[in-house]
Amino acid sequence: MLKGSRTGLRARHDDDIPTLRTELYDDVVNSARAEVGPWRPITPGSKDPRFVVDDTAHVDLTFSVVELAGGALAGTATVWGIDNHNRSAHVGLMLLPAARGKGYGTDVVATLCHYGFVVRGLQRLQIETLADNTAMLRAAERNGFVREGVLRSSAWVLGAFVDEVVLGLLAQDWQPNAQA
Repeated sequence: MLKGSRTGLRARHDDDIPTLRTELYDDVVNSARAEVGPWRPITPGSKDPRFVVDDTAHVDLTFSVVELAGGALAGTATVWGIDNHNRSAHVGLMLLPAARGKGYGTDVVATLCHYGFVVRGLQRLQIETLADNTAMLRAAERNGFVREGVLRSSAWVLGAFVDEVVLGLLAQDWQPNAQA
């Protein structure tokens, strides 16, 4: 397990799936704001890659986020689009409703940075998020990510186009434990 100060990132367990499905993906609004495609129902027990992790994949990694105090499931985190040649990747996370507003997002982003820069030796990490996702913007910026641009009207979310913000962090600019 990768440990932050308050959260840990561990492998997905089968018993995580029902909670993630119910609290994150079956919530149409939440799922539509977090996914790159339209919401669709998922048959229980299906091999949907959002739940069932392919341990042989080398470009996308999925973690379950757990609270270190007690081990309760708090959400999911990903490192995706890993490009070993250019030494870059994208990171993202989704927290369960009960885990939001506790500073876990900032801690998860810090742990993802440690994984990307220290464990994997990457040069660049990138986050794309909806422009109104203040929690993710705050978590990214507290970890040193810099806003690099706005993709105007780039996301179709529940009947409207929404701007996305692109944030980047380079290994030489990363300061472990610099979260405010």
